[in-house]
Amino acid sequence: MIKKILIANRGEIACRVIATAKKMGIKTVAVYSDADVNALHVNQADEAYNIGPAPSKDSYLRSDKIIAVATKANADAIHPGYGFLSENAEFAAECEANGIEFVGPPGSAINEMGSKSRSKELMAGANVPLVPGYYGENQDQAFLKEEAEKVGYPVLIKAAFGGGGKGMRIVNQADAFITELEGAKREALAGFGNDKVLIERYIASPRHVEVQIFADKHGNCVYLGDRDCSLQRRHQKVIEEAPAPGLSNDLRKEMGEAAVRCAKAINYVGAGTVEFLLCGEEFFFMEMNTRLQVEHPVTELVTGQDLVAWQLNVASGQTLPLSQEQIVLTGHALEARIYAETPANEFMPCSGAITKLSFPQQSTDIRIDTGIQNGSEISAFYDPMIAKLIVYGENRQSALLKLANSLEETFIAGLDTNIAFLHRLTCHDGFTKTQPSTHFIDDNIVALVEYNDQVCDTAKLFASAIYLDTLLCKTSASPWQQVSGFRLNQAHQIAIPFVDNAIYANSLDNGYQIDLEGQTHHVIAHINDDDVTAYIDGCKRTAKYHQGEDAIFVLVDAITYEFKLTSKHYVSEANNDDNSLCAPLNGTVVKQLLNEGDQVNEGDGVIIIEAMKMEYTLTAPYAGTLTQYYFNEGDLVSHGDLLANVEESE
Repeated sequence: MIKKILIANRGEIACRVIATAKKMGIKTVAVYSDADVNALHVNQADEAYNIGPAPSKDSYLRSDKIIAVATKANADAIHPGYGFLSENAEFAAECEANGIEFVGPPGSAINEMGSKSRSKELMAGANVPLVPGYYGENQDQAFLKEEAEKVGYPVLIKAAFGGGGKGMRIVNQADAFITELEGAKREALAGFGNDKVLIERYIASPRHVEVQIFADKHGNCVYLGDRDCSLQRRHQKVIEEAPAPGLSNDLRKEMGEAAVRCAKAINYVGAGTVEFLLCGEEFFFMEMNTRLQVEHPVTELVTGQDLVAWQLNVASGQTLPLSQEQIVLTGHALEARIYAETPANEFMPCSGAITKLSFPQQSTDIRIDTGIQNGSEISAFYDPMIAKLIVYGENRQSALLKLANSLEETFIAGLDTNIAFLHRLTCHDGFTKTQPSTHFIDDNIVALVEYNDQVCDTAKLFASAIYLDTLLCKTSASPWQQVSGFRLNQAHQIAIPFVDNAIYANSLDNGYQIDLEGQTHHVIAHINDDDVTAYIDGCKRTAKYHQGEDAIFVLVDAITYEFKLTSKHYVSEANNDDNSLCAPLNGTVVKQLLNEGDQVNEGDGVIIIEAMKMEYTLTAPYAGTLTQYYFNEGDLVSHGDLLANVEESE
C-alpha cells in the first residue's frame, strides 16, 4: 500500500489529490516554485519542498528535481496531476527506475497516445472512426502544406504532443498556412517540449464528447459514463457536464465500448479519457488523455465515486472496485472553470493578487475545487484558472439552475474574471435548451460578453451607498466631513470621488438621495459584513462588496464592478493611448516579426509575446515605419510596457 505520496503539480489539482490522500491516511508531499511559496497546496501538504524558479521549465517540468525530492522524502508514489509531467513517458520511466510508483499508465501507453499521429494509427487498428488527415512523421513545412491541400481547407494544425488548445491553429486558406504552422510549433515547443504537429480536416460544427475509462493492473477496464465538453473558448473547455445530453442509449454504449477498446489496445492502467468529435450519430476519435482530466469532478458526482481514490488503489495493485454492470449514473452535474481573464478583450488572461475571495457554501450538491485563497497571486507563469465550481442536480434543468445561482454568489475582486461570462453562458437558451457545438461561444460572443447598463447603474448606486456608509463616515473625525454633519441654510451635497463617474449625493433622514447621470434615486442601504442590502427607489436588492484601499468592488447579478477612488496616487490606465504595441499582459517576448526600419501597414504583425502558455501577436496601430524595438527576444515584459515604436506615415 502507498503510505506517502508526492504530488508533482500545483494549484487546485494538487489540493484535490491531497484531500483524498488525507482521507485515505496517506501522507502528502508538495513541491513548489519560488512563485508558489505561499500557495494553498504548500500549506495543505504534510511536507513541502522548493524545486526552483517560477518558470515551469525550471521547476515543475524538472523531473530530476522532483525525483530527488521524492527520494529525500521517502515517498512511495508520485501523482502527476494534469499538465506538466502528467503525460511524460520519460518521467514515468524515471519513477520506475527509482523504485517510485507512478500514479498513471505505464510509459509505453503514454508514448502510444502521447503522439496524436501514432494514436490515430492504433485507433484505426481498433476499428474506431478517424477524421481524415496527416498523422505521419514528416514535419517539412512544404510537405505539410501539400498534405493540408490534399485534406482540403479549412484544416486544423494540432500539436502532436499536448492539449488544452495550445499549439492548435485553424487555417482557412493556403497563404496563411506557413505563418500559422510556425506559431503552432512555437506554442507546442514551449508548452510540451516537442514541436511536432499533425494536420486534419477541420469539422465545422461538432460536439466534443469524451468518455472516462479506468483500468487496473489485472486486465480489467470499464467506462464511467461520458461528458460533454463542447463549450470552449480558444479550444479550451469552460463548462463541462455529465452525462452528455441528448445521446441515445445505443450511442452512449457504443462510445463507451469504443473507449474501452482504445485502452485495451495499449494495455492501459489507471484513469484515462478518450475524446471524440460527435456529428449527429457519428463519432470520430480525436485523442486519448493518459491522465486524470480537469473535468473529472462531474463524473464523480454522477457516479458517486472518488476517482483519485481509484487511482491510488489501482497504483497499489488493487482491482477495480466496480464492474461495468455495477456502474450507475444518477442525476446530472456541471462544472464551470473560473479563470482570471477578460472575456470582452478576447479572453486575455490576467495576473495579480486576489484581494477578495468568496465562494458559495459547499454541500453535497455544490463543490469548489481551488488552489487559491484570499491574497493569492495569479502568476503570469502558469495557467490562469482560479477554481472549478461544480454542481449536482436530479436532472439537467436543476443542475443548470444551481450553477447559475452559485455563480451569482461567487465573488472575486482584484482582477478580472470570467464569472459574468459563465453566468450568461449558463442562462443562454442555446445552451439550456439545445446541445451546442464547439463553436457556440464564438457564434454568440457579443451576447455573452456585453454588459447591461441598467445593472451597471445599480452597481454604481450600491457602491455610492457603501462609500457613504463605510468610507466617508469612518475616515474623518471632523463633523464637517460626516454625512450626518450639520450645514446651515444648504443641503449637504457630497461628491463621491469615483474615477470617471460624476456622482453626487445628499444625506436624508432616511438614506440618501443620489444623483446619477441626471436621474435622482432614493437609496437606503444596510451593510452586514461583506453583504449589502439596498432599497433602491423602493426596490430591494442584495449584493456583495469589498472595500479596498483605492477602490470599491461590488458583485451584482454575477458581475463584479470595480469603482476606483480618486487620490493623489491615481494614474490613468489610458496613459499609453491604447497603443496596440503595448504589452496587454505580463509575459515574454518570443519573436520580433520585422526588422527596424521596415515599412508596415496598419494591422501588420510586429512582435509576439507569450504569457500563460499562449502566444499573442501585437500589430501596428497605423501605417508607417518600425523605428525601434524596446525589448529583445526572451525579455520579460510587464502589462503596459511599450514593446516597439511605429512612426506614422504622413
